[in-house]
Amino acid sequence: MDSYLWTIIVTVGAAVFALAVVEAVHRTVRRLGRRSVLLSELSEHSHRPFQVAATVLAVQFGLRFSTGYGVGTPWRQTVLHLLVLAVIATTAWLIASLLLVSEDTALARFRTDVPDNRQARRIKTQIVMLRRVTIAVIVVLAVGVMLMTFPSVRGVGASVLASAGVIGVVAALAAQSVLGNVFAGLQLAFSDAVRLDDVVVVEGEWGRIEELTLSYVVVQLWDERRLILPTSYFTTKPFQNWTRTQAAVLGTAEFEVDWSVPVQAMREELRRLVEGTELWDGRTCVLQVTDAVGGMVRLRALVSAADAPRLWDLRCLVREHLVGWLREQRPSALPRLRAEVGAAAGRLPWQWIEPRRPAPGAAVERRRTDKEPHDDARLFGGTDDGDARSSAFVGPDEPAEAPQR
Repeated sequence: MDSYLWTIIVTVGAAVFALAVVEAVHRTVRRLGRRSVLLSELSEHSHRPFQVAATVLAVQFGLRFSTGYGVGTPWRQTVLHLLVLAVIATTAWLIASLLLVSEDTALARFRTDVPDNRQARRIKTQIVMLRRVTIAVIVVLAVGVMLMTFPSVRGVGASVLASAGVIGVVAALAAQSVLGNVFAGLQLAFSDAVRLDDVVVVEGEWGRIEELTLSYVVVQLWDERRLILPTSYFTTKPFQNWTRTQAAVLGTAEFEVDWSVPVQAMREELRRLVEGTELWDGRTCVLQVTDAVGGMVRLRALVSAADAPRLWDLRCLVREHLVGWLREQRPSALPRLRAEVGAAAGRLPWQWIEPRRPAPGAAVERRRTDKEPHDDARLFGGTDDGDARSSAFVGPDEPAEAPQR
């Protein structure tokens, strides 16, 4: 009876001593954490696993050294085995918390709530993927070590290792899609093809990357829906990434109007509109005639914004304003169908007037125009942004070979 009492006293004393040491270390680290982000994260996130691991380890040592009278008894072996399993589990928990603290410390150095956050989002994506891999590896290793403490499992280990080649082939075939998604997730994290918070267009839907795991990607659509895709989708199918290099984008608003539309006046109205709204980033404002068939003239207004949400609102604003401007200021330019019989004698802008034929022998005056197109009528040129866009679509400047005669 005295032996059991001594075992209880030693075990409780070891646990109390471990808790006291852990508390002292915690207070010291928390005091030093006022100057260090790493120590602050350690005191906040690793205190509990450190406390549990140290207590279990102390109890295990205390019980082992105070139960010498029970060597070889089943109850001692069972209790010590359970404590060994608890030590392995709590140690794995402590190691995982330390790795997570280091990853959180690295994430704290990169802010994603600033306009130019491409580099920060890339690093955040990689760290999040490494965190998931880290936790999975630690869990697998801990479970493996715990299983190896059972003699029966160690005995089976030899035969399992002998047939590891066959098992590996079978497992690879059975988990082909799963492994494919895992490798695709790692490829996405380190290839910089897509990152967290990137704006993408997939399956005809527009949204942002909300979550990126080893097996699937969650895209938050513009209407608050969630589109869940396997990671292999982004390595096997094309998709649009609007924020891979920068968030600024271009957008269009198209109009089909009558041939009598005053293009230059409409161009000036577009310029006046965008200069009066904060949605425009000041880069591109172009109005061009892109088609003129079927009795209609197609105009395309091209504008730019700092990001995709502002661009959407700006495009809607351009459509609404120019439609109202045409209706109120230029009603003759609204789309219409007409039919004329014979020569029209009217003087309306859209009516055909028979040209005057020159008298026989009279000199024909040829008119030349050297008028340059307006800057707002050119997408590739006219402005610094247009010149840069033009140079991006020009091939290498190589001298042309003289034709041989």
